[in-house]
Amino acid sequence: MDLEAARAAMIDSQVRPNDVTDHRLIMAMASVAREAFIPASRKAVAYADIAIETLPGRWMMQPRDFAKLIQVAGVQATDRVLDIAAGTGYSSVVLSRVAAGVVALEEDPAAARALEGGMAGAIPNITVVSGPLKAGAPGHAPFDVIFVNGAVEEVPKAWTDQLAEGGRLAVVVAEGHVRRARIYARAGGKTAWRTPFDSAAPSLPGFERAAEFRL
Repeated sequence: MDLEAARAAMIDSQVRPNDVTDHRLIMAMASVAREAFIPASRKAVAYADIAIETLPGRWMMQPRDFAKLIQVAGVQATDRVLDIAAGTGYSSVVLSRVAAGVVALEEDPAAARALEGGMAGAIPNITVVSGPLKAGAPGHAPFDVIFVNGAVEEVPKAWTDQLAEGGRLAVVVAEGHVRRARIYARAGGKTAWRTPFDSAAPSLPGFERAAEFRL
C-alpha cells in the first residue's frame, strides 16, 4: 500500500472539504505519518475515515474531526498547548508543528514513559507529563489551548481554570447519543462556550457523568 498517496488522499478528501483552511495545519497533517502511531495490524487503515484505537482507551480521532477541532481552536504559532490523553503522540506531534510548545499528558506512568520514548519525546517543543487527566497539568499552566483526545460527558473545572486569558479548550462533549465539538473561551475571568460541529469522537474512559437517582 502506498501510504504517502493515502495520506495525500486523506488531506484532499477528508480534511480540505470539511472547512479546514489553516495551511500550517494542513501541512503538518500532510507531513506526519499516522501509521507510525498505531499498531502494525492497523496500518492499512491509517488514513481511513475512522477513529483508530492506539492503546486501551486511547484513540486517534478520524482525520476530519481531528483537523476541524484544531482549526476551530485557532491554534497560533505562539500558543502553549496542553494535549490531554495524548496516547501514542500523534496529536502532540501535529500540534507541535503549529504551536510554540506542547505539554502531552497521560495518566498512566508507563504510558507516559512510552510516549516520551517514542517520536513525541524526540521533539524539543514537546514535554511529556504523567498525572490524572481530570487534573490537567497545573504545574505547567496556564495554557493558550487545551486539546482533548476523546469525548467526555463532563468537562472538569480544572481544565477551564488552566486556560490563560484568551485561552481555548477544544473538546468533544457527549450528550446522550449526540456528540458535539465544544470550544470554551476564557475572557475577563469568565468562560463561555460554543458548539461548532457534530463529531463522532470515541469516549474517553473515566469521564462519564455520575448516575442520578430519582424517586
